[in-house]
Amino acid sequence: MSTTSSSSPQPGSLREVALLFLKLGCIAFGGPAAHIALMRSEVVQRRRWLTDEQFLDMLGAANLIPGPSSTEMAIFIGCTRAGAAGLVLAGTLFILPAMLIVLAFAWAYVHYGSIPQVGLALYGVKPVIIAVVLQALWGLSRTAAKTWQLAVLGATVFALYLAGANVIALLIGSGLLVLIALNWSRLPFRQAAMLAIPAAGTSYQAGVLPATAAGVSLAGLGLTFLKIGAVLFGSGYVLLAFLQADFVERLHWLTEKQILDAVAVGQFTPGPVFTTATFIGYLLAGIPGAIVSTVAIFLPGFVFVAIVYRLLPRLRRSPWTSAFLDGVNIGAVGLMAGVTVQLGRASIVDWPSAAIGLAAAVALLRFRINSAWLVLAGGLAGVATAALHGT
Repeated sequence: MSTTSSSSPQPGSLREVALLFLKLGCIAFGGPAAHIALMRSEVVQRRRWLTDEQFLDMLGAANLIPGPSSTEMAIFIGCTRAGAAGLVLAGTLFILPAMLIVLAFAWAYVHYGSIPQVGLALYGVKPVIIAVVLQALWGLSRTAAKTWQLAVLGATVFALYLAGANVIALLIGSGLLVLIALNWSRLPFRQAAMLAIPAAGTSYQAGVLPATAAGVSLAGLGLTFLKIGAVLFGSGYVLLAFLQADFVERLHWLTEKQILDAVAVGQFTPGPVFTTATFIGYLLAGIPGAIVSTVAIFLPGFVFVAIVYRLLPRLRRSPWTSAFLDGVNIGAVGLMAGVTVQLGRASIVDWPSAAIGLAAAVALLRFRINSAWLVLAGGLAGVATAALHGT
């Protein structure tokens, strides 16, 4: 099996990392599954910086540590390609465009009381993203489903996710199941193989700072987002629960409507949805608040990746942890498939959007067009469709 170790950084690789993740930060619409699909298209298919197995190992690790998984994938890839400097550069440049765009929306929100409309372009971008994700799923599933048993496990995770099962429980449960199955003969006491899988619910207790309705402080803002970044697993919907618990119920700094508007901006702008923190920071403390909040919520992810990255090659060499990674990887593919179904329902809403998605799929599979150009073309197609319908 290949490991996630890589050759020493090549001359100029820092520039390559910078340009790639700056571009991805500008075009990566659609949430973590779409971001990961775009990254695979660039670093596995086009540039061949990683194999699919290396990519999957990083994805499995990113899914098992707190923080935004797609941003952590960018950090993993940057570290592999260009060392510690690449780690910082890739993550920062993937976040920066989204932060600046969200900051502009926050300024407009404060000054005009509403969010500018970008739905026309996104109408065409979303079906393109579905095509990109499906292409990535096809490639990753062939690597992750090494046996028919793993394929069945992936399909089971897919079904359980759509049924509402907890994401972390599915990932860890998949890893433990494969670990036990492949190492059954090594278990000292086979009856001890009945290991507990994490509970399906994720509890959250607001803490760290005393509840107060007093004025906002940069220290309080930073510590609150640092805590969220260090303990949050899951999607933007999980982030919404954390924000509600802290900023509405505990600190009383924001209203529910402001929280929903902040998450909406994070969802429809490119890059990581955690840039919701930028929006909230600006609402509460202007540009200093936006910067402090953004740094605080993303900082734990950089630290976690720096720690875990050095362990991945060792994990692959052990029959125990290698089996666990195989289980987590096929679980991640099953989850990605489930998210794609949900995204597809929201993105393919009529025959023009279906036609845009089909055209993007043909362009990807038949002509291997760069996904960045397809995202741009999708946005233009969305605007043109709206113009033809007079909206």
